[in-house]
Amino acid sequence: MSARESREPARRARRIVVKVGSAVLTRDGTLRRGVFGAIARQASELIQQGRQVVIVSSGAIALGSRALGWRGPRRSIPELQAAAAIGQITLSEIYQRRFARHGKYVGQVLVTRSGLENRVRYLNARHTLATLLRLGAVPVVNENDTVATEEIRFGDNDNLAATIASLVDADLLVILTDVDGLYVEPPTPGRPKPALHTVVESITPEIERAAQGSSTAFGRGGMISKLQAVRSAARSGAATVICNGRTQDVLLRIANGEPVGTLFLAGARLTSRKHWLAFTTQPRGKLELDAGAVAAVREKGRSLLPAGIVSVTGDFSIGETVSCVDADGREIARGLVAYSADETQRIMGAATKRIAQVLGYSNGAEVIHRDDLAIL
Repeated sequence: MSARESREPARRARRIVVKVGSAVLTRDGTLRRGVFGAIARQASELIQQGRQVVIVSSGAIALGSRALGWRGPRRSIPELQAAAAIGQITLSEIYQRRFARHGKYVGQVLVTRSGLENRVRYLNARHTLATLLRLGAVPVVNENDTVATEEIRFGDNDNLAATIASLVDADLLVILTDVDGLYVEPPTPGRPKPALHTVVESITPEIERAAQGSSTAFGRGGMISKLQAVRSAARSGAATVICNGRTQDVLLRIANGEPVGTLFLAGARLTSRKHWLAFTTQPRGKLELDAGAVAAVREKGRSLLPAGIVSVTGDFSIGETVSCVDADGREIARGLVAYSADETQRIMGAATKRIAQVLGYSNGAEVIHRDDLAIL
């Protein structure tokens, strides 16, 4: 397979999500205004080619911190929220002006994990983004840091970008960062850079060992978080390119099929609802399964019955998301439970016919029905 053939998923992509990291947009909190212009120019050219582009942009906290005279972001959540509130105005204004030069409108979309965990709000966000794209606008998405707290934030915009890729049914996710891609081994200061992985078919233990990302004063995501985003995007049917955002015409070159950065191929696609379950919702508890239940759920696509549950952790209610793990604690699935934590505790290990006898009623034979279960 030639280098160009291996990059066909990027060349054929019609709907592209571009994640721009703080390390690309700023340097030590100082705005790199030329980067905004380059992104707007390239995105506009891609739109002229008949593609659609969504921007997931970091930078609000960094810009707000700079305006407040801080050398780095404060650690307290209220201070981060204040910096984001100030910086988000500047960030949106810059994007609006840069895209206006090319006759394009931008639409600001702010989201939180807690908002997207609600299925109705998730679908509303999906419809809004689809409408913006249909109207020819460029959605600029960010986590709503002004209201997010430690418990509900995405943690970095890499995972947010993967969620947006699923929301809009993107063909390609491009993560612009301050490294050239995924190196075959972690770079060592003072030594020549290792070779890059050019195309990765799946995330193997070898790939995970190579995932050593750089960190900055304002960035939150290293290469490990980027691999998490790759997994999420792959299960929504999108390929991902991780590359250096400071490369000349990087978006146009990727879309042209050139071997820029590291391309991760798409994987087996989950339905939108199961992708939401697997990668957007936050588990409220944990169920440990015995070997038989693990095999039934993971290999045979069966529902989870109470007989296969070994232990229950957490305080969850009916309809909330829980994590299903094996005996070694490895997460194998997530799903929506038909019973609360207390009820599940009482019926675990029991035959389905005993549910009504133990609880006095039954919500069905399954603790998690297979339609409400996403295999990870």
